[in-house]
Amino acid sequence: MAGSTLASATASAPAPRRRVTPGQEAWRRFRKHRLAVVSLFTLGLLVLALLVGPLVWTLPIDEIDFTARLQGPSWEHPFGTDDLGQDILARVLHGGRISLAVGVAAMLVAVFVGVLVGAIAGMSRGRVDAALMWLTDLFLSLPELPLLLLIIYLFRDGLGAIVGPEAGVFIMIVAVIGGFRWMPVARLVRAQFFSLREKEFVEAARALGASRSRLVVRHILPNALGPVIVAATIDVAAAIIAESTLSFLGLGFPPDIPTWGRLLFDAKDNLDFAPHWALFPGLAIFLTVLTINFIGDGLRDALDPRRVT
Repeated sequence: MAGSTLASATASAPAPRRRVTPGQEAWRRFRKHRLAVVSLFTLGLLVLALLVGPLVWTLPIDEIDFTARLQGPSWEHPFGTDDLGQDILARVLHGGRISLAVGVAAMLVAVFVGVLVGAIAGMSRGRVDAALMWLTDLFLSLPELPLLLLIIYLFRDGLGAIVGPEAGVFIMIVAVIGGFRWMPVARLVRAQFFSLREKEFVEAARALGASRSRLVVRHILPNALGPVIVAATIDVAAAIIAESTLSFLGLGFPPDIPTWGRLLFDAKDNLDFAPHWALFPGLAIFLTVLTINFIGDGLRDALDPRRVT
């Protein structure tokens, strides 16, 4: 009798709950955002096409064929040709690599500067914090596009003469775009530091003798990265649009480097009889920016500690 009672009690005892890591919990929340999941899949296919496509579609981006000028999409040229008979698909694939590289590199510059400024301001008091926030407000008040145009116009040729035209323009565009996108990240990080530095786990680490640098690197900064990751995705999209704008205005990469913005610039005078020339690079920009924004929305929902799902 006692044995049966013990067996029934054991059988009715609840099974131990499986431990869920923070990464698994974030992925569970992210999957609930249907558009973010679809966007992640779409962006992955787009990036895969940009990486593998030039290895499969091997037509040169600068091969001129006047007999195929301004042809529409066909089996031979799926995206059509431009006014020199160059294959637009090959140029879109090549330009996509450059546009995405500019977006990611500019985002890294903006996040690095923003995290550095925000962390210093968030751990400081008085004059240092006031000076850094004054600098942030100053950059926020500057007109971004006119300054981008002015800086690139003044320094593009000089930097290109030192490191080469393509590398010089790439460095210049990344530095300028990243240099004008760090302010929102700095404000986010500063606000997170103000909130986290008074938490119990930080006070406990401080009582155990942790230095200020250890408090920042090991305790505060990892807990403040959620909003930064979301802001980083937005910065990638903004950097791609900024690069495309500069190239469309003729101040981006040289004419022989077909970024998406440069393709739109070259196609603007032929929209009446060759709309495909602008359609496909414009669609690539649209899909990339849209999917990145939806992924940012999903990450915001997944990384928000106050969201209960």
